[in-house]
Amino acid sequence: MVYISTWPEFQKAVEDLYLNAPGQTRYVVDYSHKTGFLVLKVTDDRTCLKYKTE
Repeated sequence: MVYISTWPEFQKAVEDLYLNAPGQTRYVVDYSHKTGFLVLKVTDDRTCLKYKTE
């Protein structure tokens, strides 16, 4: 899994991932009330991209 630190980099990487395999790409949104973190995960089973807010 790769955490990407900036939103523009994450957005570009996700767009590229989706354009390469639109039928296999899926995403998960996870929010933790305790920590206040939002984690976005996008994967196509070969590549997994993650972005975490604080």
